[in-house]
Amino acid sequence: MIVFEKHVEYGNPIVDKSFLFASRILKLYLIKVREEYHLKDILNQLLKSGTSIGANVSESQEASSKKDFQNKLSIALKEARETEYWLKLLTGSLIINEKEFNSLYKDCDELIRLLISIIKKLKEN
Repeated sequence: MIVFEKHVEYGNPIVDKSFLFASRILKLYLIKVREEYHLKDILNQLLKSGTSIGANVSESQEASSKKDFQNKLSIALKEARETEYWLKLLTGSLIINEKEFNSLYKDCDELIRLLISIIKKLKEN
């Protein structure tokens, strides 16, 4: 069993929240792929987009320029929007229950709001 509850906090809300979100998506994937193996391709899409948010946010921390930083966060935002889509699809298809959906969707929406805010501020400066 993989333990995700312990992680390094970087003191950066978007980095920490995107890492925890990716961990939750991975946990959900590992459970659902066992239960619904025939839906592995769709579950893989959720896994890829849901973990890509944090990967791009993490990569942005070492950006070579302001433009590079903004581009990485813009990619993370697109991945977050895609993740919302897959969560809705899997919930609408009764693969993910409403409780799982509400919690993950709320966290994904929070990431989207944070990313939009950061990107907006970068564009203003």
